[in-house]
Amino acid sequence: MRILFSLGISVMLAACKPVSAQEFVPEPARSVTVAEDAKPLVAAARSRLKSLVVYDPSYVGIDYPNGDVPATMGVCTDVVIRSLRKAYGFDLQQAVHEDMKENFSAYPALWGHTRTDKNIDHRRVPNLEIYFMRMGQDLPITKDPKNYKPGDIVAWRLDGNSGEGGPAHIGIVSDRLGVTGNPLIIHNIGGGPEESDMLFGHQITGHYRVVPERP
Repeated sequence: MRILFSLGISVMLAACKPVSAQEFVPEPARSVTVAEDAKPLVAAARSRLKSLVVYDPSYVGIDYPNGDVPATMGVCTDVVIRSLRKAYGFDLQQAVHEDMKENFSAYPALWGHTRTDKNIDHRRVPNLEIYFMRMGQDLPITKDPKNYKPGDIVAWRLDGNSGEGGPAHIGIVSDRLGVTGNPLIIHNIGGGPEESDMLFGHQITGHYRVVPERP
């Protein structure tokens, strides 16, 4: 595995533009019940909070399947990729690659590519949004915090709800509530994995519930 080159986030990853990290909330107001199917994913996401990860959007050549960038680097998509892999043994790299290979035109043409790239396709938020939707894992986007259950995956455009759009971002709903009463989000928004109260801070563009069968 070797680092090939580093490009700007909007060009290479179109995911998780590093911004000022949200305030970390180590002791949120209260915990909520987690569905049995979601418990492995919530636990795996919480384990990401103990990982020392430097936000780094560099393009990296990785193994296939089950490839990963170095453990000490990552972006928002890597929180989701690593959590799903640990929770269910589910490899988003292979899943996204196989679906894109068969349905390339269904995916966003944002990067000028004419073919799949196993190193990066699964690490791009717009691709994950399409993949989860194609798999029937999308749920309604609402303003009701009760609809966002622990283990759900949420995608945003980081625009501060201005309606102007912004960099794509993705995270996992925590099993804890913030002082606002909203579910906290486990994500990497620029300062490494964190748990923060930002669910409704930006335009939500996707809401998904992913519970793959164990291999």
